[in-house]
Parts: sequence; C-alpha cells; structure tokens
Amino acid sequence: MAAENASVTEFILAGLTDQPGLQIPLFFLFLGFYMVTTVGNLGLITLIGLNSRLHTPMYFFLFNLSLIDFCYSTTITPKMLMSFVSKKNIILHAGCMTQLFFFCFFVISESFILSAMAYDRYVAICNPLVYTVTMSPEVCLLFLLGVYVMGFSGAMAHMGSIASLTFCADNLVNHFMCDIPPLLELSCSSPYVHELVLFTLVAIDIGMPIVTIFISYALILSCILHIHSTEGRSKAFSTCSSHIIVVSLFFGSGAFVYLKPPSILPLDQGKVSSLFYAIVVPMLNPLIYSLRNKDVKVALRKTLGRKTFFRERSNI
Repeated sequence: MAAENASVTEFILAGLTDQPGLQIPLFFLFLGFYMVTTVGNLGLITLIGLNSRLHTPMYFFLFNLSLIDFCYSTTITPKMLMSFVSKKNIILHAGCMTQLFFFCFFVISESFILSAMAYDRYVAICNPLVYTVTMSPEVCLLFLLGVYVMGFSGAMAHMGSIASLTFCADNLVNHFMCDIPPLLELSCSSPYVHELVLFTLVAIDIGMPIVTIFISYALILSCILHIHSTEGRSKAFSTCSSHIIVVSLFFGSGAFVYLKPPSILPLDQGKVSSLFYAIVVPMLNPLIYSLRNKDVKVALRKTLGRKTFFRERSNI
C-alpha cells in the first residue's frame, strides 16, 4: 500500500471557493457556526449531566448525540477554516486517512443513534407501562455499544477501501475535507470496486437506521391514531417532532451526497450538501432539541436560576 501511494505523501484541500474576496467573510461565518455548535452541544451535554430530571433514556441518547455532533464537527471545521486563511491547505496522506476515519465513525454512529432514539420514542408512546423495564440502563448501554461498534466497523471499511487506492501526480482534493467522492475522483485506480463498496456500506449505514426509524414511526402513528383525546395526540406528536426534524435534515442531505454517482452529482454541488450535514446539522441539533423541548427549557431555567442564587449569596 505504501509503495502504491509513494508518489503522493500529502494532499491540498481546495476548500469551498477560490475567490479571494469571499475568504475572510466565509472564515468568520463558519467560525461563528463552529462556536455555536461547540457552545450548543457542550451546553446540552452539561445541562443533561447536571439535571437529574434529564437522566432518562431519551436524554441519555441525546447526550451522546450532542457528543457525536461536537466531535465530528471538530473533525472537519478547524481544518476547513485553515483553507480560508492559508494559500495552501496541506494535509498529509496519513492525516487525510485519519480525518476520513473519524468523520465516517461519527457520521455512522449518529445515524444509528438516531434510530435508537426512534425506538425509544416508540416504546415510550406505545408501551409506556413497560418503558422503564424495556429501556433499562443495561439495555441503553447495549444500544450505545451497538451504535459505536457499527460506527467503528463502517469507518474501518471505508478507510480501508480508500487507503488501497493508488494516487498519482495530482494531489489537489476538490473539497474542504478528505471525503470519499473527491478522493475517488482524484485516484488513478479503477473506481468501480471502490464505488461499489461505497454504495454498499452507505446503503447499510443509512438503510438499516432508516428502516428502523420508519417502522418505529409507523407503529407510533398507529398508536397515536388510537388516542381519543386531542391533548394526548398533541403531546405524542410534540414528543417526536424534534427527532423527526433532525432525522430529515441528517439523512436527507447525507443520502443526496452518497447515494448518487459523481457523474450525476457534480463535486461542487456535493460540497454544498456535505457542508450542510457536516457543519450546519451539528449546529442545528442542540437548537432544535432545546427550543422545542419543554424539559430542556425548564432544566435550563433551573440551572441558570441556581447559578444566579449562588452568585447573589456570594455577594452578600
């Protein structure tokens, strides 16, 4: 493998745009996005950790979703910001493979944790009397183990496929990160087998969670239709609304990039879609769950009230 790639020891990331006038405005725009992502996700992690009322299966999964969002945004954004302020955004071959591995690991983990959250909502709405038994701490930990095992195995498979490619003289990656489609286009190996591996793995990594989510929500809808009170139906729908929005944003943009061949989806258009699920979605998730979630808003008010109380006491 090392001999095959001996001619390329580093890559140059082209970034989002080559127009000089847009570099600084885009730097500050995406720096702002990253700051909001960091504060939002770490804030939600802290809030869930500090409030015993939020120590439930739903918030256990939300805690891990926020952790995953923060990590995979951190895997991509700092390196992307460098492309706006440096003439050449160089990344070593080993660094490129490392970024690809962690990006795949966190993205695949997110897809499976979203399916675990859908199952959790199904049990909570359709089988509330056995919810604490069905979603016990042991079961939640097993779900989480499965999420990260699938993330690790999928990331290893993707990285193994890309690491076996032969790269010749050209080392300019037409992207802001080491993603699979631009690396396939850059390679001088035959792309057929690697594209087949990509579509197969993505079909599993996206297909399995989507099937789980659809089945869960089909059963949830059936249960909701059997609820006679309008208030009960409204409460059930509001419980699922945040998750449905997050699932639609994440899987919609991801499928748009990876389930279409490069000949159908030009790389410049793919960069925009990648930007959406790699940068924008991790920023929106904590906002969606906090602004549309009564328990989170109550916990936030209590936490801020507690800090204000202790600050006033210390000033006396």
